Amino acid sequence: MSTGFPYKLIATDLDGTLLRSDESISPRTRAALAAATEAGAAHIVVTGRAAPWTRHILDDLGYEGLAVCAQGAQVYDAGEHRLLTSVTLDRQIAGLALAKIEAEVGPLYLAASRDGLDGAVLVGPGYTVTGKLPATPFTDASDLWSAPLNKIYIQHPTLTDDELAEAAREAAGGFVGVAMAGAGIVELLPLGLSKATGLSLAARRLGLKAADTIAFGDMPNDIAMFAWASHSVAMANAHDELKAVADEVTASNEDDGIAVVLERLLA
Repeated sequence: MSTGFPYKLIATDLDGTLLRSDESISPRTRAALAAATEAGAAHIVVTGRAAPWTRHILDDLGYEGLAVCAQGAQVYDAGEHRLLTSVTLDRQIAGLALAKIEAEVGPLYLAASRDGLDGAVLVGPGYTVTGKLPATPFTDASDLWSAPLNKIYIQHPTLTDDELAEAAREAAGGFVGVAMAGAGIVELLPLGLSKATGLSLAARRLGLKAADTIAFGDMPNDIAMFAWASHSVAMANAHDELKAVADEVTASNEDDGIAVVLERLLA
């Protein structure tokens, strides 16, 4: 059956990609996604945000499909408000990884995302949260380890995000995955986990595969998803590392970059 659209699956990152800087989605992009889904494609949101930090956006959108959250750790059913899968970070290994990184670069500022649909994001002294997302401060380091976690966020007083991510990989890359997901967002994840692992699980639930997929993103944490998808599109505002591996570069998230590509494919 010809669907009038060349891909059966559209995978979009959220921040810096689908969302504008004010966390809204433009009417033009909404219309292009609606036209593509009308033409037979499924849309899956694939975000570094854990489910508690993603739910309100999906609800605002009226989005009822599957979403891949927490860098691939969670597959979330937005229509049913329930987690279908959730992978946690081994806390003992994470503690060892942190010790190895701090031995190389000195003390880090820490935050952590607790597992579950209502899992809090714990934020330690000195850590800066971007945007207006809800976070729970902690001062006692033992609080960080008291419940299952999806990931740990790290910041450094002087290193850039790229320098910190590189240092973390060199010091602890054999123990944890390291993702650079945006300005001030360097994360430690379960080893081997990526957006591609979560997306492949979600796609399989829909009977779809990599060959059916077009993916949009803006940060190095989208590289694995780009490698998995049949066609990859970086935003004009994307990190240079992602642009280097993309099949094409579109307009920025502020200038309807997703819509530009979808409208062309629908024409």
